[in-house]
Amino acid sequence: MRVDRTALEAAFRQLPGVDEVLRFKRVAGIAGRTGRTEVTALVRRALEGLRREIAAGELSVTDLKERLNAGELAARVEALFEADSKRGIRRVINVSGVVLNTGLGRAPVHAEVAQRMAMAASSFCVLEVDRISGKRNRRDDHLSSLLCRLTGCEAAIAVNNNAAAVLLYLQTFGQGGEAIVSRGELVEIGGSFRVPDVMTRAGVKLVEVGTTNRTRIDDYRQAIGDDTGLLLKVHTSNFKVIGFTEEVAMEELAELGLETGVPAIFDLGSGLFEMEGLTPLGQFGDETVVQAAVKSGLDAVSFSGDKLFGGPQAGLIVGKHKAIEAMRKNPIYRAVRLDKTALAGLEGTLQLILDGRGDEIPTRQMLRRSADELHETAKRLAASLSELPTFQVEVAADRSQPGSGSAPDVFLDTWVLRVTSSRFKPDALARELRMGEPSVFGRVQGDALIVDPRTLLDGDEAGLIEAFQALDA
Repeated sequence: MRVDRTALEAAFRQLPGVDEVLRFKRVAGIAGRTGRTEVTALVRRALEGLRREIAAGELSVTDLKERLNAGELAARVEALFEADSKRGIRRVINVSGVVLNTGLGRAPVHAEVAQRMAMAASSFCVLEVDRISGKRNRRDDHLSSLLCRLTGCEAAIAVNNNAAAVLLYLQTFGQGGEAIVSRGELVEIGGSFRVPDVMTRAGVKLVEVGTTNRTRIDDYRQAIGDDTGLLLKVHTSNFKVIGFTEEVAMEELAELGLETGVPAIFDLGSGLFEMEGLTPLGQFGDETVVQAAVKSGLDAVSFSGDKLFGGPQAGLIVGKHKAIEAMRKNPIYRAVRLDKTALAGLEGTLQLILDGRGDEIPTRQMLRRSADELHETAKRLAASLSELPTFQVEVAADRSQPGSGSAPDVFLDTWVLRVTSSRFKPDALARELRMGEPSVFGRVQGDALIVDPRTLLDGDEAGLIEAFQALDA
């Protein structure tokens, strides 16, 4: 298409300058809420949007004049300001039915744990000093003590997530050497985290043994050589092989490690705890319990703090004293260690479990909710939403999921609301709820928005109803 350069130049000349736009009454009002530097950047973005439309031949001089006279530039600045104000980390009501929803921050912590984290963030705190002697100590000494009491390990260390834990022990024991892994465990998990790629970054040579579906302990034994740095077992997260399969038991790997002097480590992933004082999460029968992994004799076991454990994001490594101390002395540890806020949250979560209050942890509460309990909640919510003329609500049986790669084959019976609307198509309704205050995240399924009450936290019901009421106005 031929571009009329004269028309383009005429249109560009119609655009006001930044300083002129800043004097618009509506734009000046925004400056009073955010500051001149920020609103200037918004004005430039609004003007650039119009320039792109002009350059693409989508906006004539006449149309541009009409839109400017109608206050479009100020409206664009206001829209950009409102959109920016809704970005970043904000509270969300999760009715997706995915308990550990990665997009929504995975595990919400216990209220008392949140208070401990807020205290650590907003004040000075005892971190790397002994309160009694006043001398310098290690920031995670108390955390290590709590994990030893909970898991039966000899020592423990914590880093900022389980991916960092994997990097730390690969680099500690395998750098310049080899790590032996079953072919069936060379997985990719969320965020394109691939085990072989991490090994390469850690300076470790991957030695694959067995096949995708069957690996035996002799496969590991025959692969051990002078350059072997560690034997690694990996939780397959959201990938599962079924049928004609065989895998090496952690006890076998631990025994081989002891026999050969090669550290044997298990990337356990999800962090399932079962012990006295905790109501069993029986549906997770295929998930390895942390205490059982430690008892197997492995040198180290790593798992996430923000999955089934139900605490803040972290990678927890528990195991034998020699292995843990080797990782602690690695300079990489300082780069991936936890900050004071996460440490405070982990200590609080561990103390809840040790005090016999682990069932209060929100993740465990949500995973244990029965279909009967959720049916009553769904009916109660449906009664409230059905009073709003804009929406049609049906209660239906469905299934929830743990999420974040924890127990990929586990589905939890639930009851949901199937919400349709005369005003909004399902995708549009989902977006309006996401953009509202409070923000609500459900899921679209077929011709309806699905609202699963399994993932509601205390106090969320009222906020959920308010969000729908705002769209009914």
